[in-house]
Amino acid sequence: MTDATADPVQLDDLADPRFPAEIEPLRQMMASMAPECPLDADVLHAKAVAETGLDDFGADDYRERLDVFLAALQEIPNLHAAGVVNFHAQLLQWLKNRLLLTDLLHRHPEIHDIELVAPIVIAGLPRTGTTHLHNLLAAGPTFRTIPYWESNEPFPLPSEIGVEPDPRRVRMDAAVEFMNAVMPHFALMHEMTTDHVHEEIQLLANDFSSMLFETLAHVPRWRDYYLTHDQTPHYEHLKTQLKALQFLRGGRRWLLKSPQHLEQLPVLNHVFPDVVVIVTHRDPLPVVLSMLAMLAYSARMHCSPVPVDGIAASWVDRLERMLGALIRDRDVIPSQRSIDVRFDDFMADEMGTAATIYDLAGESFGGEARAAMLGYLEGHQRGRLGRVATSAQMFGLDERELQARFSPYIERFLS
Repeated sequence: MTDATADPVQLDDLADPRFPAEIEPLRQMMASMAPECPLDADVLHAKAVAETGLDDFGADDYRERLDVFLAALQEIPNLHAAGVVNFHAQLLQWLKNRLLLTDLLHRHPEIHDIELVAPIVIAGLPRTGTTHLHNLLAAGPTFRTIPYWESNEPFPLPSEIGVEPDPRRVRMDAAVEFMNAVMPHFALMHEMTTDHVHEEIQLLANDFSSMLFETLAHVPRWRDYYLTHDQTPHYEHLKTQLKALQFLRGGRRWLLKSPQHLEQLPVLNHVFPDVVVIVTHRDPLPVVLSMLAMLAYSARMHCSPVPVDGIAASWVDRLERMLGALIRDRDVIPSQRSIDVRFDDFMADEMGTAATIYDLAGESFGGEARAAMLGYLEGHQRGRLGRVATSAQMFGLDERELQARFSPYIERFLS
């Protein structure tokens, strides 16, 4: 555990990443694999079929979205060979997930008849307390959540059903170890473990329509495509996946979380008409700077040098648009099914915030839930892993201009 009072880490290699010497052999090995891992739809589909033994990908409307994303990836400046292999692996997994889901639904059509209890959805920008709140509420026995390993491989391969330990968890252990080696400071911004409660934004990727793609890389072509298309069909696909996961591993009521929902509240409310929504808020300046640091730092996974200022400028625009959508649509979710939670209020009374949410959701905040949450808080003090220093200057930005751009949001939710 890191001393929370220690000086913050200075990310002085955002533009020109330096990688730990011990992982260079692995990066070189990945680079050597690039010729066999092209960002090519035909190759990816063929591999997915070969690795699963299945050939039905479900409705084929996803192919247009896949093609757009592939084209966007090809346009990334300074895309390195290891990055190509990383993207190839992710795309392949999403295609395999489609095959496995389609097969599961064919074998168990009763999944479609499952009625989901009104989900609890946390919607807020990163760094507004969403992850901490998500994990706090997930600590108790009340809600069904998605661990990181399950979000990546939600449906088991036919050959691995019933195998223990679950090979999906084993693969995620290796992936997390690699990620922490390549990006040793990432955990200071967003801790990830195999069993860490994760976002359903990963499930939306299985239908190739997700804001996740924008966080993986600077892909303006994909962003523009995504913003001009109705997301209702993809939230319906998400709903089907949640039913399938509940069928496979149980659970009574889903607890979900993603920043994407901030600009999709009408869609969320349409697909889940009884949804309970918690919207988190915080001064946008530190939120934006922290998020930019995380995005620019993680870009080393696929490109070098990293266009830090370009990523920053694009994401400031993107976040301004997201928060504008929230201002416009916040009242779509009525007060009987929603609450706004300010970061400072949450930090001042974490258990009180949890109790309020339980009451809003109509759940009993009993002793077992309380004890589990208190146990979580005891082991997850704020800043226990350390912190990263940020400033507007790191990204070629001006604080006063940022404050002016986000003033409508501040006036609506923080004044």
